[in-house]
Amino acid sequence: MKPIYFISDAHLGSRALEHTRTQERRLVRFLDEIKTKAGAVYMLGDMFDFWFEYRTAVPRGFTRFLGKVSELTDMGVEVHYFTGNHDLWCKDYFVKECGVILHTEPVTVELGDKVFFLAHGDGLGDPDPMFRFLRGIFRNRICQILFGALHPRWGLDFGLSWAKHSMTKHKKEGIRPYLGEDKEFLVKFAKQYLKEHDDVNYFMFGHRHIELDLMLSRDARVMVLGDWMTMFTYAVFDGVNMAMDNYLEGETKP
Repeated sequence: MKPIYFISDAHLGSRALEHTRTQERRLVRFLDEIKTKAGAVYMLGDMFDFWFEYRTAVPRGFTRFLGKVSELTDMGVEVHYFTGNHDLWCKDYFVKECGVILHTEPVTVELGDKVFFLAHGDGLGDPDPMFRFLRGIFRNRICQILFGALHPRWGLDFGLSWAKHSMTKHKKEGIRPYLGEDKEFLVKFAKQYLKEHDDVNYFMFGHRHIELDLMLSRDARVMVLGDWMTMFTYAVFDGVNMAMDNYLEGETKP
């Protein structure tokens, strides 16, 4: 089988990041390098820092990234896009314009002879009560309709400003380092899920912005994909072996 690639958390368009165009170009170059090798690419959420689709409008920019994704799907490469907590308001734009396969919930899929549980990671046991409260509001259908009634000029600006505030806060506080198996909520979720679904070989998540590759048992492994802002992390599965690496232009080839 052709290699399958996994990436997450690019947060394209973030107002809290410098050199966002350079970041986008690096992501595009990565996709360009793997386009003839890949059997599929799984993007596990928060590829955009904020995304909301109006009936006749979407956020401006990202043409290089969206064009490259479209090129991959035109070549027959499956591109799976999982919504995260920053881009959960995706509807059908990526599906119709770019040919991606959109996922709004976790998915269990068999790749090769291995079983993968794939998700962004938000909502899977995060202990922060404020995050859970806001996630409930963001996913509420009535709240989405009310937000969609705002003119895009104000709605998109508000969303990008909110996302900037959130990321700036996290940058000041610093990303929480790995907390250990007993405290890391995605690891705890995977262990609990594995008790009732012992056929899963790989749990693959984004969201936490840490690089983690942890064996849960002889046959099960949990991986957290870092990000595409500072770490430029990707994982690749060739049907037998799984590896996680960092895309450093001129040094590491995917």
